Amino acid sequence: MKLLLLLIPLLLSAQKPSLMLLQTYNDHNISGWVMSEKLDGIRAYWDGTQLLTRNGNIIHAPSWFTAAYPPFAVDGELWIGRKQFEHTAAIVRDNKPSDQWREITHYIFEVPHAKGTLAQRLARVRPYEHRYLKCIPHIKVTDKNHLYAYLKAIEAKGGEGVVVRDPNAPYIARRTHKALKVKTFHDAECEIVGYNNGKGKYRGVLGSFTCKMNSGTLFKIGSGLSEALRRNPPKIGTVVTFKYQELTQYGKPRFPVFLRVKRDR
Repeated sequence: MKLLLLLIPLLLSAQKPSLMLLQTYNDHNISGWVMSEKLDGIRAYWDGTQLLTRNGNIIHAPSWFTAAYPPFAVDGELWIGRKQFEHTAAIVRDNKPSDQWREITHYIFEVPHAKGTLAQRLARVRPYEHRYLKCIPHIKVTDKNHLYAYLKAIEAKGGEGVVVRDPNAPYIARRTHKALKVKTFHDAECEIVGYNNGKGKYRGVLGSFTCKMNSGTLFKIGSGLSEALRRNPPKIGTVVTFKYQELTQYGKPRFPVFLRVKRDR
């Protein structure tokens, strides 16, 4: 009996889904591919009965939000809008879902167990589309200039970047060169190891974080911080995601900008 009681939580826990992951674009041949905006939201996998994070944790969405979902698996991003990641994360991670879920749309970019081309897989979702569930729109890429013009337009609006995909490739449940992320900036993760007081208009609140990369390199991040974060910064030891242009000869990121606290996405 004791063994059974110990096993119950394991039996009830969701299994980590096998998902497609993106590689980074590096002058690949993308002739005939399609592109879409890379949404900076919360990755959410619907297994046919419940929403899960990429690590298999249950997302406690309201019953009305998923009432009209398809009876098969779909994969996508819970998204409110550009530069709304923290707001989206605050809503999604709440174990008691609020009415703020009405701000969110689940943009579907894959149907993991379906056969056929990307368009054929997504066609299975079309009959189920509604206010809270939509297929992400794709644009056919004419050439690299077209890709970079689209990327520039997305980033000018505050978007994160672009995803380019081979529309004829089958679903691949791992990191694949058939689906690529394209960004002007690099992004990486670091650990907060210290705080630095602000000056001038930021006097009395956080001015910047001191962060440590996996290499052990220390640097500061002061850009991209909201007023709320400056007044109530994440705890020491928190892992955050930031973007930067390039590394200096000393291994420090140039022009680092805070993006978000790392979440289970």
